[in-house]
Amino acid sequence: MKLKVLLAAATAAAALTAGAAAAEQVKIGIAAEPYPPFASLDSSGNWVGWEVEMIGAVCAAAELDCVITPVAWDGIIPSLTGQQVDAIMASMSITEERLKTIDFSDPYYNTPAVIVADKSMDIEATPDSLAGKIVGIQASTIHQAYAQEYFKDAELKVYQTQDEANQDLFAGRIDATQADSIAMADFVGSDTGSCCEIKGAVADDPAILGRGVGAGVRKGDDALREALNKGIAAVLADGTHEKITAKYFTTSIY
Repeated sequence: MKLKVLLAAATAAAALTAGAAAAEQVKIGIAAEPYPPFASLDSSGNWVGWEVEMIGAVCAAAELDCVITPVAWDGIIPSLTGQQVDAIMASMSITEERLKTIDFSDPYYNTPAVIVADKSMDIEATPDSLAGKIVGIQASTIHQAYAQEYFKDAELKVYQTQDEANQDLFAGRIDATQADSIAMADFVGSDTGSCCEIKGAVADDPAILGRGVGAGVRKGDDALREALNKGIAAVLADGTHEKITAKYFTTSIY
């Protein structure tokens, strides 16, 4: 998947009459930090991964002229509200807290949050089991919010990227990490992650963990939100979502 997704700009401009969706290009913000298998740079400097392909498919179905725009994760919502990007498609969960600031499309994937630890560790995905343990979490994520609420008897170590947390887990500097199940399945299936295993999913809390991953848009940008909803519905209905997913995962993520 090349960096740009250049698709029918004239059609999009005619079809959409308000907000960012009517612009010549729709800037889709993704996290600049690698998050395989969802988004990362290949050896040629192109963005690749499940979410990158899904952005291309959704934009094509919605007849949008989209360009991927990398932004540091901890500044990705300010980049949206500040109009540096027009939408966010970066594995961002739809939560009540985020809905206070931005709007979301319908979800385009939904996976549980899990605890990962060394295979030798007798750890379960519960507050009692993690009490006294060092748990690594990525900053400004639903996982940080969840851990701060439920793992109050654990020592929390916050990282700017999940990859940094994974590296410290491999090195034995933390006991466990909480993250998305699909991202962690990719990690434990790698050479580095072969030390570790998924210990289980944490108890669900939709208020914190959200109701799936959607595309974030600015408050009031209903034209773009509706266009993205149209694209998401189309790729789910015509089998494109399933086809792309099968390239990366062995189970459905919707």
